[in-house]
Amino acid sequence: MFESGAILMHIAEQAPALMPADIAARSRVRTWMFAALNSIEPHVQNLVSIDLFNANEDWAKARRPAAEKFALARLDGLASALAGRNNLVNEFTVADLLMVTVLRFLRHTTIVTDHPVLGPYQARCEARPAFQRALTAQMANFVKYAPAA
Repeated sequence: MFESGAILMHIAEQAPALMPADIAARSRVRTWMFAALNSIEPHVQNLVSIDLFNANEDWAKARRPAAEKFALARLDGLASALAGRNNLVNEFTVADLLMVTVLRFLRHTTIVTDHPVLGPYQARCEARPAFQRALTAQMANFVKYAPAA
């Protein structure tokens, strides 16, 4: 397996803590997983690409306001769905795990952290002990092989 969504779906289908047993809730989880990857991530990644790889290019400076507008529109839709809720579906699921991973791409900005709904949502998800363990494990090789300062 090589696609993050497919990998997470595979893991979640074997982990009751990440995928509810209720058929309707499972459908909502899958929908939010696809939304993270297909409705939110492309617009977020476009903005990230401009900011981190092309910020000094004239075309990027001209394109950035529209790219940010598109990303913000998608994020506002997400925030509306999350308003008054702790998670995308009743309890924390693989959909939240995937969505917060997408939101983390914007950590070079304050777009998410300053948002009254998305900032606390991201903080709650990232504060989960399992998330912290997984992030530490993921970053271990980067830390191990990072050049000395």
